[in-house]
Amino acid sequence: MELTSALAARSYLDTRPATAPEPGGLASAAQSFAATLQESEATATAALTSGADPHSLVQALAQTELAIETAVTIRDRVVEAYQEILRMPV
Repeated sequence: MELTSALAARSYLDTRPATAPEPGGLASAAQSFAATLQESEATATAALTSGADPHSLVQALAQTELAIETAVTIRDRVVEAYQEILRMPV
């Protein structure tokens, strides 16, 4: 079987969609994280200044805690993957 550049290019184009990143992956997660923090900050400010519902404040703090724990977990896994790559023999 002869390997031509056209055959190689076609094979590459066939596999390219399978390796393409999913739309909205990490970027949407970062935007969602930032939005959660902004909403929680607004709720906390409202609770402190105007005496808003304490239940909504506790709920906002719980959402913020969950978002931060998720971000820390993602960061830890990225660092672990990077360290694993560094340990690979060249």
